[in-house]
Amino acid sequence: MIRQTSSCLISFKSEIKSVTAFGVRYITTVGQYTHFVSVKMDNSRHYDNPFEDYPNPTANTVVSDAANEINENFQQRLRVYTKKLMDRLEEKKKYWTSNDDYSMYTGLAGIAYMFFQYGKCFDESVYIDKATELLRICADKFRGKKEITFLTGIVGPLSLGAVVFHSQGFQDEAQNMILKIKSLSPIVLNESNDLPDELLYGRAGYLFSLLFLNANISSAPIEDELIKQVVALIIKSGYLYSASRKYKTTLMYEWHGTEYIGGAHGLAGILYMLLQARQYLTQTQLERDIKPALEFLQSIRYPSGNFPSSIGSHTDKLVHWCHGAPGMAMLFCLAYKIYRDENYLKTALKCGEVIWSRGLLKKGYGICHGVAGNAYTFLCLFQQTKDIKYLYRACKFAEWCTDYGTHQIRSPDRPFSLFEGLAGTIYFLTEMQQPLSAKFPGYTI
Repeated sequence: MIRQTSSCLISFKSEIKSVTAFGVRYITTVGQYTHFVSVKMDNSRHYDNPFEDYPNPTANTVVSDAANEINENFQQRLRVYTKKLMDRLEEKKKYWTSNDDYSMYTGLAGIAYMFFQYGKCFDESVYIDKATELLRICADKFRGKKEITFLTGIVGPLSLGAVVFHSQGFQDEAQNMILKIKSLSPIVLNESNDLPDELLYGRAGYLFSLLFLNANISSAPIEDELIKQVVALIIKSGYLYSASRKYKTTLMYEWHGTEYIGGAHGLAGILYMLLQARQYLTQTQLERDIKPALEFLQSIRYPSGNFPSSIGSHTDKLVHWCHGAPGMAMLFCLAYKIYRDENYLKTALKCGEVIWSRGLLKKGYGICHGVAGNAYTFLCLFQQTKDIKYLYRACKFAEWCTDYGTHQIRSPDRPFSLFEGLAGTIYFLTEMQQPLSAKFPGYTI
């Protein structure tokens, strides 16, 4: 979007000579005169929310207040649009199979995850078969080393593969994948290596995989002791780093020299994983280690209710799952469920207001930093409160997503992937069919 800032912008062809941080400088020539025209670029990160909030006179076309669920006609509309987007993805298969990215985050495994969810939701086994085929390809790329996380490492394809193959009766293949995941535990538990603790590339991402396996395969294939060891090391690492920097929090972490706060790289994502492993935690760990870190997070909120992306950041601008209010809302909903502290719920609800106001992102429709990912906040708040307002808000963000590609300033690097592109939007719209059981992929168990 371009906002005109000069009254001398007239109707003749201009040639762009330079682009600066402040916008575009045009040089135009009319006769013997040269004119310099400044055009300021609109650098806001979100569109103004055009939707009327709940309640309103037309809300009953979207949700049923009496039944506390989505209106059947609107749900059918979502089904139709979801299928259209699926058809678009499949038409472009040659583009998303032509690279060597096998990760959940931006690669083939993430698309397989979406196929699996779609097949289960709509009872279309052909998509479960597609997921199985893709996961076999991904699993063959096992290389060990430090690829220990669900979202960016080989552990993600192996974990999902184990779940899918187990559900399909391929027990030997599933067991082989589980053994490969366990074989990486010495790397995760090695205190002397440079492995980070965050979700995307570190120990919290390995912890998610272990919890994911136990939640989706019975009998639970991962021993309690391994999970407890991973949890204890994540907590110990956070303690040591926080003490070394003299922070007023029990736990703090850094990644690439920055102390991130959000879901993908930071403290919030790590705490969320730890709290989801609460059955493996002691009461001391819950009260002495994790609770003070939650209170520290609350203390650094912006007045708007949003959160900084990292320690020392003072720009209240990022409203993404990876940085900002969306990942925080899920954390504090879970914290409220565990600790029953009303302040945690208030924090989560305030995050919801930030996202309703600023969550229709110009970056697009993705899970990591797009509208679909932000909409999961409303599903989380609906699950926690059962307030129909949040289901309505999720529906309106879903409606925005059905107009895929219209409201987007640039195409993502991986435009068909789970976390950056079309597959993630399809995944979210699929979950809108069963909003009470929706779970943010790679983040919520």
